[in-house]
Amino acid sequence: MDQSSRFSIGIVFNFTQGWLGGVYYYQNIIKALDYLPEEEKPEIVIFYNKEYADYLQGIQYPYLKLIPWQFISVYKGYLISILKKKNIFIHDMITGYNLNGIYPVNDNPIRPGIQNTVGAAWFPDLQHKFFPEFFDKKRLWLRELRLKITLKNATDLVVSSHDTVNHFRQLYTIPDSLRLHVLQFVSVLDTNDTDDIEKVRALYNIPKIFFIVSNGFLKHKNHLTVLKALKVLERQHQPVHIVFTGRMEVYPEPSYLNQLKGFIHDNGLTPYVSLLGVIPRKDQVCMMRHAKAIVQPSKFEGWNTTIEDAKALQLRVIASSIAVHKEQLGDQGYYFDPDNENELATLLRLHATNEPPPFYGDHEERIKTFARDFIRVFQK
Repeated sequence: MDQSSRFSIGIVFNFTQGWLGGVYYYQNIIKALDYLPEEEKPEIVIFYNKEYADYLQGIQYPYLKLIPWQFISVYKGYLISILKKKNIFIHDMITGYNLNGIYPVNDNPIRPGIQNTVGAAWFPDLQHKFFPEFFDKKRLWLRELRLKITLKNATDLVVSSHDTVNHFRQLYTIPDSLRLHVLQFVSVLDTNDTDDIEKVRALYNIPKIFFIVSNGFLKHKNHLTVLKALKVLERQHQPVHIVFTGRMEVYPEPSYLNQLKGFIHDNGLTPYVSLLGVIPRKDQVCMMRHAKAIVQPSKFEGWNTTIEDAKALQLRVIASSIAVHKEQLGDQGYYFDPDNENELATLLRLHATNEPPPFYGDHEERIKTFARDFIRVFQK
């Protein structure tokens, strides 16, 4: 294939500091595309914030360009875009690199004016409409404002689940001109990572039998129900060990983390809990492979990365019974009411013994489907 004719997609690698889910999301897009036959692989141009350069280390893809970019501030970008009647956030990227598509376009101050290029917006979920108490007033207002501007001006909007599409249709008027795309994320894990569980167990001082929860420490992630379930089991003299990984300093919510630590201390759960914070990805994956099950207690998700990791590894998942988790896992998941610690305790007790693992289908085919669905977003 003549390289000048290869389909070209730009990826904007600029996101909230510390958002590891976003890092994995973008990395996985590139990795998934590499599973396609040569003639189907697009050129990928990554425009990246220099602060996040380390996250791009080790990504291997034959048609990849890495372009450091000076990103304009949101407020200044909106003002200049309106005055110049062009989207300053993406205009120079598209015209300078002859892109067929660019993703994600999360700022849409005006309607796009560049022909033959699809600028696809992305919105993770509508958590702020269901749990506004998890947001401070400023974040809530800004999230809603940017979303409404996107719905007004964008031509294409990507979401991660049919559940989110249903929420959009219930809560907003969707313009006829807006194309909605469901792009269901699939984890692509590095099979070359070492898997020395004995070394990892010794490093983090965790026991042979354990469960793992891998979520940032935000209120909607619902760690407290897991701790309450552990308390139920401890009172029944059947405690299990729970390993928690994930960023502890996401957003200024120390009171939530302190609440969890206080609950652990006050209920004598310290011997049964490992609060590890962020650990190297290879260590996290190793723990997941050897955990009795992955526990995903969240009260709200767009499409959960940890569940996709578990599916990639063919591991059991004990998940809260919210609609999107059932969409991800189908009849292969083990579900509990996110506010019912007794239901979760029963599942933890059941899966502390050996159970046959689930099967989520041919993983390589799922990766290729994800890659093709991604490209299809930008094909008019």
